[in-house]
Amino acid sequence: MKRLVVLGGGESGIGTAILGKQKGFQVFVSDRGEIKENYKKVLIHNEIDFEENQHTESKIMNADIVMKSPGIPDKVTLIQQLIAKEIKVISEIEFAVEYTDATIVGITGSNGKTTTTMLTHHLLENGGLDVGIAGNIGDSFALQVAQKSYENYVLELSSFQLDGIDRFRCHIAMITNITPDHLDRYDYDFNKYIASKFRIVMNQIKDDYLIYDADDEVITNWLNLHPVQSQLVPFSITKELNYGAFKKGGDIIIRINEEEFIMNTSYLRIQGKHNTKNAMASMLAAKLLKVRNEKITESMSGFEGAEHRLEKVIKVEGVTYINDSKATNVNATYYALECMDGSTVWIVGGVDKGNDYSDLLPLVREKVKGIVCLGLDNRKIIETFQNVVDIIVETAGADEAVKVAHKIAQKGETVLLSPACASFDLFESYEDRGRQFKDAVRNL
Repeated sequence: MKRLVVLGGGESGIGTAILGKQKGFQVFVSDRGEIKENYKKVLIHNEIDFEENQHTESKIMNADIVMKSPGIPDKVTLIQQLIAKEIKVISEIEFAVEYTDATIVGITGSNGKTTTTMLTHHLLENGGLDVGIAGNIGDSFALQVAQKSYENYVLELSSFQLDGIDRFRCHIAMITNITPDHLDRYDYDFNKYIASKFRIVMNQIKDDYLIYDADDEVITNWLNLHPVQSQLVPFSITKELNYGAFKKGGDIIIRINEEEFIMNTSYLRIQGKHNTKNAMASMLAAKLLKVRNEKITESMSGFEGAEHRLEKVIKVEGVTYINDSKATNVNATYYALECMDGSTVWIVGGVDKGNDYSDLLPLVREKVKGIVCLGLDNRKIIETFQNVVDIIVETAGADEAVKVAHKIAQKGETVLLSPACASFDLFESYEDRGRQFKDAVRNL
């Protein structure tokens, strides 16, 4: 019996453990921290051996295969020891894909992944396909392969997940954009991060597709230097394309499989240039999987967008409050500020991942009347913007940040939580940060 060791008792770890047990592995789950109560119950119920608050080397080094949680860097000693012993270390998606024949749509990028994944799933499901959604969303891919076995999957894939693949292949790969992010995990080398994203195409063959942003120079330059096997399907909002998707006036035009499909952007419920691109990418995937045009148009008009992504909370005394807690990097915040009409109080800050805020200066000059810092270390934010914005206040929690923003904002203005940083200094996750923000707004 082969031994599967799962490092990390979170969503991907528990799913892998259940699938591994089902496929006849002897499974051991090890987490350096505490395993959440609900996950522990699942492990006990399935009679899976586990430990928490430690990694016992003797129980790990005898593995035939190791699945590590995407949150564990390759550089940690334990992983290095496993690699030195030539024990295979993979990610959950690599483990799970061996046990399904499903058609996979894999979506990566620095921003827009969640919205595009949800929208693609929405289009395919409404188009009548049997389709699951996983990756960074909902139940893990491994758990779904063990329990449900869909004919198609739409997977949101981070660079960390792609770092742990070997044979994983998607029929349709999608790269929404690439901007500097998570550089702390890639030796502060942007090229290493780009290469990591492009692992999504490494096993593709000529019958597969790569949907990508043709306006993104990072992507197009990389493709020029590193030709891929799959068929290129570009989208653009700046130029007309003979093949792919582009915007002309108020229309999205899709040219694919010898046909042209036109949809007016008024059908889009999600706003902003970046969401037009997300829509194009999703529509291309739907067309490649033969969803009918009228179904695509109908589905587009019913899609609301993702929680914590430019989510309107409520208006209080004429001030609009927007939760964009999922903006964990500068580029995501750039999109959010670009969407703001009029004067904005901007709540920003958290764990800095090597951020360069200078790209935001023109938008901040134009739109931001006050900055509320929400992090333990705000020096970089203050240094960057102190000569541009008159009001900068430091706060240490969602409640305080909302109260301060409420004092600064006047009728007709907007308070925008778009942190541009990770959340782990003050919150459990970006979802926790977003929920605390919404609660504080509703308590005003």
